[in-house]
Amino acid sequence: MKKFVYIVTDRNRTSMHVGMSSDLMKTLDFYKQMPNLFFDSGQQLTRLVYFEEFKTEEQALVRFKSISRFTRMQKERLVRSCNPDWIDLTIGLDFENILLHRNATNQVKLSFSSLS
Repeated sequence: MKKFVYIVTDRNRTSMHVGMSSDLMKTLDFYKQMPNLFFDSGQQLTRLVYFEEFKTEEQALVRFKSISRFTRMQKERLVRSCNPDWIDLTIGLDFENILLHRNATNQVKLSFSSLS
């Protein structure tokens, strides 16, 4: 079973939260539905800016503990190393999720001859 370690932040990047989940989309939906659960309304953690995927829970837990001990500057460097513009990665995950769950019967099949 896949496990994810992730970092979410608010729109102003004032707060950063490290988490671990087996269903990243469900966890992000939870953050969006309950934005004031962990912080005040000015710090709604709705932007996924970093995540890693692991095959085992043990691997994810080791990485989660490691990133959790990072200073803010180290977390920012980690995010910038793969997401320099701090874009919300949820959009890409939503698209990937749609592609994975789309039925094969809904796909359009074109032959190469019709494309020329």
